Amino acid sequence: MKGENLTYFADKQPLVADIFSRYPDSPQGRRSALMPLLREVQDAEGFVSEPRMAEIASLCGTTATEVRSVMSFYSTYHTVPTGRYHLQVCSTLMCALKGSDELWDELVTQLDVQPGEVTPDGRFSVQKVECLGSCGTAPMMQINDDGYYENVGPAKCARILESLRNDLQPLPDNPVPVTVTADGRQTLASGEIVGASITGLTQLPGGGA
Repeated sequence: MKGENLTYFADKQPLVADIFSRYPDSPQGRRSALMPLLREVQDAEGFVSEPRMAEIASLCGTTATEVRSVMSFYSTYHTVPTGRYHLQVCSTLMCALKGSDELWDELVTQLDVQPGEVTPDGRFSVQKVECLGSCGTAPMMQINDDGYYENVGPAKCARILESLRNDLQPLPDNPVPVTVTADGRQTLASGEIVGASITGLTQLPGGGA
């Protein structure tokens, strides 16, 4: 890649070299560096813009279309700016059955914001995401890349939003990654173990070995 085409990574060549050193020195190896390069940009700028996608694509020997395709598979990557507090609500079946739709409605109503938007003060953005692996404590949400806020009903949601409006982010109920016991149950930060054990599972009739 020509030096004049580099913008974000122009003064970060040692970082780029370190990332590429983790993978085989081959075209496929260079493409494997795509995700850590995306993470580097997003951690610094909050999202990955079209020019940054093109820059990463050139570094990895691929196309901006492929970079965007990879990003679209993971809700953790953002193509538009996000707020200081990016609120992610798990919307898969288990959380939906336990009230995630109501939690989502409460957030967008209280904040007057929709996905892809940021509140005028730059504080909040919202997003529905796929399973966050905290089914035993639904409905739940994650703020930025920090821990999980669990069993979030209307009162707890209001308390969290009030704290964030004052730039006082509450401690999460559970850090990430979530701790799971040997029998498949979830361990909360308090030490409480929740969820069903896999030891009680039985094979369906006619199931294979």
